[in-house]
Amino acid sequence: MALDWSALWLSLKVAGWATAINLVLGVALGALLARRRFPGRELLDTLLTLPMVLPPTVLGYYLLVVIGRNGPLGAWLQSTFGINLVFTWQAAVIAAAIASLPLVFKPARAAFEDVDGQLEQAARTLGVSEFALFLRVSLPLAWRGILAGLLLAFARSMGEFGATLMVAGSIPGRTQTLSIAIYEAVQAGHDDTANGLVILTSVVCILILLAAARLVGGRRREMRDVA
Repeated sequence: MALDWSALWLSLKVAGWATAINLVLGVALGALLARRRFPGRELLDTLLTLPMVLPPTVLGYYLLVVIGRNGPLGAWLQSTFGINLVFTWQAAVIAAAIASLPLVFKPARAAFEDVDGQLEQAARTLGVSEFALFLRVSLPLAWRGILAGLLLAFARSMGEFGATLMVAGSIPGRTQTLSIAIYEAVQAGHDDTANGLVILTSVVCILILLAAARLVGGRRREMRDVA
């Protein structure tokens, strides 16, 4: 049976949108936890890390509770805008973004914590605003760690299965991502299709991991040179 390339394009679209969301959320949360001390800081860190350790079906259930027709967000979207997120590719994006968020904000936090505070203080004495300092000093120094986290999050989004199946289902051409297509092919006994999809997914993820390892290695070399 021929490969259904729509699953690949859908996975790339979902992973791309999820990574873009985490570029904003993950970097902002990483910078916040690295730079600010406030009550509940460690609790927030724990809650943001939960998607990394929770079973995907549990994460998917929580999402259904929130964005389903009877959930607080889902009911509001339905009554206000007529939008139903469940069983759409947008629901797959939400599932992938939440599942991969720890892979962005954790490296981002570590990268911001490694930024030399003396450089930031020097910028402050020159009258640089906090926002400009973040864009012109902190972010350029932390970009390798952030980018490595984004690549890992993209790979994780490509392989998301449990939570996606719970909130988006398996509709060919609409919500059936690569991982779900592999599951369906195995269940249907289409071994050739499953083998092709597995190889395709593995190659994409290996290339992403190699790129992430190269970035992390370059960052470590830069830190040794500075030291």
